[in-house]
Amino acid sequence: MEAKPHVVIELPVQWGDMDALGHVNNTRFFTWFESARIALFEKIGVSSAGPSSVAPILATTTCNYVAPLHYPAQLRVSARCTKVGETSLTMEYEVASGDRVHARGSSVAVLVDYGSSAKVRVPDAVRAAIAALDEG
Repeated sequence: MEAKPHVVIELPVQWGDMDALGHVNNTRFFTWFESARIALFEKIGVSSAGPSSVAPILATTTCNYVAPLHYPAQLRVSARCTKVGETSLTMEYEVASGDRVHARGSSVAVLVDYGSSAKVRVPDAVRAAIAALDEG
């Protein structure tokens, strides 16, 4: 991640995160991205409370695997909002341990009114919260 992340969370690699080949299974990286995404949503005031509100829905996600990861390890998972669209937020992620980057990814989440299933404009307060993170 070239720019300063908006959030960084720390997580341990669990024994059960590994697959039969002895390295962390590829699906775990998406779970770690999700954990960082939720932490960032909370920081910028985006609700992920559920179907009775306006909340984000993941539209797309990617992961580029850089280096294998094994148990035990302590991870730093970072997230940054890189683009605010009319109804969407684009994010970038990085998973690292020590000085080594293991994966980088991205996602687009769309804000949706669960009552009407309609897309919702990203609120001005959320836009301001992201701008404040960029300034800080």
